[in-house]
Order: sequence, then C-alpha cells, then structure tokens
Amino acid sequence: RLADGREAVLAGIEVAPAASAAGAASRDALAALVAGREVDLRQGVPLPDRWGRLAAWASVEEGARSLQLVLLAQGHARVAARVEDQACMPALRAAERAARAALLGLWSDPVYAVLAAERPAEILKRRGEFAVVAGRVDSVRESGATIYVNFGRRWSEAFAATIPKRIERALAAAGLDPGRLAGRRIEVRGVVEQRGGPRIEILRAEQLTVGGRPDETR
Repeated sequence: RLADGREAVLAGIEVAPAASAAGAASRDALAALVAGREVDLRQGVPLPDRWGRLAAWASVEEGARSLQLVLLAQGHARVAARVEDQACMPALRAAERAARAALLGLWSDPVYAVLAAERPAEILKRRGEFAVVAGRVDSVRESGATIYVNFGRRWSEAFAATIPKRIERALAAAGLDPGRLAGRRIEVRGVVEQRGGPRIEILRAEQLTVGGRPDETR
C-alpha cells in the first residue's frame, strides 16, 4: 500500500492465488526483497484496475533489476497475459524460461506446470484460472468475427485459442499471423474458459509464443 492510501500491484506478472502455498511463497519472497528498503515505482498501466489498484514496475534501487524480474527468475511468478511495456518482454520471458527449465518455485508444482493442449480435461480443471497451455496447432478456421486456433479435430471438446478478427493485423505485425500457425507448436497464456471445450481468448500478442519444449507439458 502506498503512502497516500492507494494500493499498487506488480505489473507484467501473474502470481499464484494468495491462499495457495505457491502464493504464500511468492508473498514471502517479495517481503524479503523489500524489507527495510525504499521501493521505486514506475506506473505500468495508465488507469487503475477494477479494484482501484495501480499496476507498477518496481525496484529497490535505481538501475537495479525490477522486482518482477527477480520473482520470475526465482520461479515465484509467471509472465502475465498483459504486458504494457513491450521493451521489457524479452527479459521477462528469459527470466521465466530459465526458472521453468530449472523447475524453480511454482514450476515444481504440477498445479502450475505448462498444460498439454492435447489433454482438454486437464485444462478444464483450471477453468477460471490463469494457465499456460502448449501444443501443436491442428487447424485454424474462421467463424464470424472469431478465428479459432484448434488443437484437436473435435472442436466441441478440444482446446482452442480464440482470436477476435479485429486484432488479426496486430498479431501478424508481431510475426504471429494466425493463418500461418497450423502445424506449428505454440504456447498460449491466459484465463481458461469453457465453451464446449476449454478456451483461452487471445487479445494481445504477448499471449502467444511460437515454439517451446515438447517435454515440458503435463
């Protein structure tokens, strides 16, 4: 909480639910990083969220690594589905990737492991929660104003990423043309919904990553 009474949250990362063991570990890690130190904040999103909280980039001294990078590197957070400061993305992804490879922090817990797109029943267990899902794209099709990136042939049951057509050009400009994803291994992050099978809606380029390790999913 800030001196003026407002509440700030760390921009660009997603931590485990507060009531979980992983959530408690991330909270303890953050407390250890800031204990007795002055924290520098840089506002990450222009407007507060629906709870009135400000999203900010934070560090404990000028020029130091952000607290976000430290928590990601320790495995206490995941890169969020929304990252306003795109200049930070390479470093954020690299920190997460290293923690994942070493199974640090929450990455050692099967609850937060990267989910296999070909196992929709497992993905549905995370309905309403943030998750990272990876797999090979079976097909890409359009229906009305939506593009469906399908990871199985039974569309009513398989996992799919849904993309509003209005952001198709923005994705293509970022090197993520939806029409060229069929047959490629990709990673999707966001909140799991159920519409027949499990779905994650893609609204921003940072939610999609091409590539990934096939042996990392569960």
